[in-house]
Amino acid sequence: MIDLRPVLSTIGALVCVLAAAMWLPAVIDFRDGHEEWMVFATSSGLTLFFGLALLLGTRVTNQRRSVRQTYLSATFGLAVPGLFAALPLIYGPLQLSVTDAVFESLAGLTTTSATVIRGLDALPRGLLLWRALLGWMGGIGVVAMAIAVLPELAVGGMQMFRLEVPGPAERATSRGRRIAASILAGYCGATALLALALWVAGMSGFEALVHAMGTISTSGASTSDASIGHFDSAAITVLITFGMILGGMPFMLFFHFLRGNRKIVLRDHQLRWYFALLALGTMGVSAWLVSSRGLAPLDALRHGALTVVSVMTGTGHFTLEYGNWGGMPAAILFFLAFVGGCAGSTSGGIKVFRFQFLFTDALMQIRRLLRPHAVLIAGFNRRPIPEEVLGSVMGFLFVYALAFAMLAMSLAFLGLDFVTAMSGAASALANLGPGLGPEIGPGGSYAGLPDLAKWLLSMGMLVGRLELFTVLVLFVPAFWRQ
Repeated sequence: MIDLRPVLSTIGALVCVLAAAMWLPAVIDFRDGHEEWMVFATSSGLTLFFGLALLLGTRVTNQRRSVRQTYLSATFGLAVPGLFAALPLIYGPLQLSVTDAVFESLAGLTTTSATVIRGLDALPRGLLLWRALLGWMGGIGVVAMAIAVLPELAVGGMQMFRLEVPGPAERATSRGRRIAASILAGYCGATALLALALWVAGMSGFEALVHAMGTISTSGASTSDASIGHFDSAAITVLITFGMILGGMPFMLFFHFLRGNRKIVLRDHQLRWYFALLALGTMGVSAWLVSSRGLAPLDALRHGALTVVSVMTGTGHFTLEYGNWGGMPAAILFFLAFVGGCAGSTSGGIKVFRFQFLFTDALMQIRRLLRPHAVLIAGFNRRPIPEEVLGSVMGFLFVYALAFAMLAMSLAFLGLDFVTAMSGAASALANLGPGLGPEIGPGGSYAGLPDLAKWLLSMGMLVGRLELFTVLVLFVPAFWRQ
């Protein structure tokens, strides 16, 4: 029998943090004279009650969590706060249904910019801040999980990023705390610097804060249905683009920077692939905008870069509505949405390093055909890649493709057209948000989809954010046996 007390205690702590965060939009709405502040205050009290009940009622002495407890904590530590985060959306002025509210809150916590809300420009500032806060807090959770949890669970090759600390446990704990403090400081500092830059570029202070939070966390939170296109500013577009690029990079870099190890950026092979894919995608889309849409080269580069970076990092910001693009740019964006950003970032998708592993292994296979007796070992960042890691990546990619096919077919069975079903499934699993087509494309909304489709997409966002196996393992009967 699995001891659920550490799991429930973890969930309780996360729910308490969520309750505290609800007071920030409450204060904003109170200052603005909106009665919505009472909804946030009441929701915070109810959420805090359940959080404290779980935290205090299941408290145990410090002990190392088992692997099964870690799987449960990761899955329900994201799903349960998503239910409580929906309360202000259900009982506030939007009066969303339970399905829509849970979809919206899970989209925020998984840093997916999908939404069922229309008319963001007219919403109270408290609700806009709440959407941004959910994505920003979700981004912190994603980074923590990618650095501390997934490598230990050996999910899809993530064991290559396991932090090895020789020596006693106290030394490992101390180093872990320094890493956590460095990453949190870098995350908050990057958000603050981007907000300041956006304010200088012409946004109001509130708009700058919301967009900075939505950009660094790659959650795509905005104050307008037109996203970045609402501002029609080259400076803002460039700043947002650089912010999204930063959000797709490994946040462990902040730790290395603070330790003075700045050369690691130049030596990291994953970063090289990341920048190369962004550059190639930008050139392709920009060239198409010049030749097919008649944009000036600099304008095409600006819009093309933001679109490519937004899709690859899963942020969802846009200046041009690319939902009706076809041919080459649609193919480029569809592929990059699956690729995603770097491991250890807030971005979604399969992640760049897994494609590197596949490419490196393919080269090894070709060389073995030419030199059958040679001993050839695939490498990554000057380290050999064990065979079990390559097998883990292969298994991950197969399950990812299977999950995409099943989700897309399920959406099509519910009556969605081919483009909406395919792009919606890809967007949910990659934690992107906007799909293709007039309904769920950039500037669109998922509100018109059937309720069952929204629940399926919510599950897709959750499974995609937790790297599939973390959730799927819970459905294996052997998981629950002693």
